[in-house]
Amino acid sequence: MAANRRGHRNASAPRNQRGIVLIALLLMLILVSVGALAAAEIWATTLKREREVELLWVGNQYRRAIESYWKATPGRRKVLPSTIDQLLLDDRFPNPVMHLRAAYPDPMAPDTEFELIRVNNALVGVRSTSKEKPFKHANFPLRYRQFANAEDYSQWQFIFVPPGMAIPGVPINPNPAPNQGNSPLSALH
Repeated sequence: MAANRRGHRNASAPRNQRGIVLIALLLMLILVSVGALAAAEIWATTLKREREVELLWVGNQYRRAIESYWKATPGRRKVLPSTIDQLLLDDRFPNPVMHLRAAYPDPMAPDTEFELIRVNNALVGVRSTSKEKPFKHANFPLRYRQFANAEDYSQWQFIFVPPGMAIPGVPINPNPAPNQGNSPLSALH
């Protein structure tokens, strides 16, 4: 009987070891999966923050181009553009002027264009079409201080308001003098 018992012990020992190895393998796979999910979340957050920075830059390019178009208008009566194409190629002069290098896509919704903000058919700005909630809620340049209260990216409106013009929903003096910002992005003036 001892031999049987001994033989029985030897037969069951490899099964126990296989079970322990299987459990260890499953635990390792769980830990690797949790680590991969955490890394994916960090990566997604990093990409979204980079797109936010790009949105601030691109939106400001549109705002500056509209301002440049308005300032370049010959004569005393200044006008705003009515299309993006006019910002890309301003043919009001013998040598056409480019106020905007390209029609940039919306970084928060790359498959769509920016929504145009108009007043009486005049283009005054652009905004994202994204309904995602922003990560950034503070330290905006003075010009964009109202972005701190935005519920989604579509509320980030990049607008140029000519002196003497009022636009409903746009804060008074949205065009502060240069160097009045208090953040690293204040260079976007």
